[in-house]
Amino acid sequence: MFRFTIPLASLVALVPLVAGQAPLYGQCGGQGWTGPTTCVSGSTCTYSNPWYSQCLPGSATTPTATVTTTTPVPTGTSTPSKGPNFWFSFGDSYTSTGFSATGTRPNNANPIGNPNFPGYPTTPGANWVGWLTATYNSSQIFTYNYAVGGATIDHTIVPPYSSNIPSVVQQVTTFLNSVGGKPSTTPWTSSNALFSIWIGINDLAATYGRGGDRGAFSDQLLNSEFAQVKKLYDVGARNFLFVNVPPVDRSPQLLAQSTSNQAGLRTVIQGFNTRLAAKAAQFAAANPGTTTWLYDSASQFTEILNNPRNFGFRDATSYGSGSDIFWG
Repeated sequence: MFRFTIPLASLVALVPLVAGQAPLYGQCGGQGWTGPTTCVSGSTCTYSNPWYSQCLPGSATTPTATVTTTTPVPTGTSTPSKGPNFWFSFGDSYTSTGFSATGTRPNNANPIGNPNFPGYPTTPGANWVGWLTATYNSSQIFTYNYAVGGATIDHTIVPPYSSNIPSVVQQVTTFLNSVGGKPSTTPWTSSNALFSIWIGINDLAATYGRGGDRGAFSDQLLNSEFAQVKKLYDVGARNFLFVNVPPVDRSPQLLAQSTSNQAGLRTVIQGFNTRLAAKAAQFAAANPGTTTWLYDSASQFTEILNNPRNFGFRDATSYGSGSDIFWG
């Protein structure tokens, strides 16, 4: 099961833990872990890697006592790649782990560099970045996560709620000024690095009530975003993952408002997501050697919200604490 962070009010969310025991699919161990180490009935704490153990269904299994070095998977040839792969991530609270570009860089002991894995996400335990860095991969990945909670695409278009929150424009600038030149300490290349952007949630939630041409406004936002993508391309980035905006019109925050407000945000999200897909395709076509992926979080969230019990949640509208509550 893949868990996401879901926004409420400040667009920061939690998938809560049951006091004393980790829920099914929750974290139950790993280097630096201070949370529960036992699992709810019907699941057992199962070793995944040095940084993460997880409550999985079934009877107990014996975790591996020794730590082995991960062998990188092939990268287009029969010869395994040497050294780690790199992930440079940009976005908001759905993605942030509290990484500082001036702190310790990702390394064998801590693949996200700083803070200690899984960092400070808005979920207990690892968020999607943590899962993909340390669990759901077949190679060693060093992740530089420049995302910051509350971020927008461009603060000159949609200011964040606090002036000290770096937008994606500023996050990309930080990357360029720190490791964009491929220093020996971060030897990324066009083939061993992935660049991801999950952004737009705060931009749309803060502006859906505005009048005017919403399509033109989404184009303005995306033009600024893809100007940053071009800067990344110009220094060697070739592999890009984009994640679209989930249906936050279905959050308790919006459900407490009028149906017209809900419909307004829903329409804005759909229009933005359609344009994002087109922009990604256009960028790949216009820039040789580029590979782009678009992850459809809108459809994934909708599937969960339409069938919450199938995913272990009591319903699609409750919020608060508890492992069976979707909105935190």
